[in-house]
Amino acid sequence: MKNPSARKLAAAGMIGAAYAVMAIFGSVFGITYGPIQFRFSEALCVLPFLFPEAVGGLFVGCLIANLFSPYGLLDIVIGSLATLIAAWLTSRCRSRYLAPLPPVVVNAVLVGGLLAFEQAGFTGAFAAAFWYNACSLAVSEAVVCYVLGLLLLKGLEKTKYFRDLQKKD
Repeated sequence: MKNPSARKLAAAGMIGAAYAVMAIFGSVFGITYGPIQFRFSEALCVLPFLFPEAVGGLFVGCLIANLFSPYGLLDIVIGSLATLIAAWLTSRCRSRYLAPLPPVVVNAVLVGGLLAFEQAGFTGAFAAAFWYNACSLAVSEAVVCYVLGLLLLKGLEKTKYFRDLQKKD
């Protein structure tokens, strides 16, 4: 962000807080961490398509949520970087329908690898664990991002307040 305005900084903070709260709340039900994740907060990962300032907010929100991860420091670092990379790639998307793709692919690869390492280490079982985790993460991430994320984008694009915010940038 060049010369971040107070509005952009506040928006990034609110997005980060919403991500963290939604992810931590989901962990109460056991759906936030593990090979099958329905992190409803991941629907917010499409926001950089409309608001590039969301990239930093998503990274910080994911970092806060991953502080509670049962996978420890590895998830705090790799999981948060996965969200940062996916959010940055989403901000570069040209189509609303492609915006959910970076979170799906990046999380499948990076978080799938993290979980496979946690489960099998670098043994002969790593490849099988990786493909299982990557595929299950891709499916659960696609459901959240393509269903909830696209609904969120469509709603924001139709709301006059958010359309006006996009024009000012």
